[in-house]
Amino acid sequence: MYLSALGLLGLSTWIAPGLTVAKKPEAMEAIEKIIGANSVRDGRVNLVIPPLVESGNLVVIKLSIESPMTANNYVKAVHVISEANPFPNIFTAYFTPRSGRAELTTRVRLADSQRVWAIAQMSDGSFWRGYADTLVTLSACTEMI
Repeated sequence: MYLSALGLLGLSTWIAPGLTVAKKPEAMEAIEKIIGANSVRDGRVNLVIPPLVESGNLVVIKLSIESPMTANNYVKAVHVISEANPFPNIFTAYFTPRSGRAELTTRVRLADSQRVWAIAQMSDGSFWRGYADTLVTLSACTEMI
């Protein structure tokens, strides 16, 4: 009840380490739209986010996907999905064999403590995923009603 009262006041709630944030239906719907009828496999995608961030206004994420990046075997796109932001699709990055490596580092805004997913689409039509959990002490995004 105490955490619920804090949530009503608009304050961030603390989640004990080791506990995962519940999957948000909007995030899962966004992933389903990306993969369609295909299955998604775990692995090949390495997403790194600090486990604890003071402010969700500026969160550094590092992403890499295992791929030879040849003309016949490369990463076409990676979609980064948030479980707690007002809009689940954070961004999509596109790659070609000329990219050399499927790696990127960027900064994003995170609304709250959450799980962030990275879905990689490969040139052979397969999909791979990875995720990272983070605790945000000061939220960055607010949902407009």
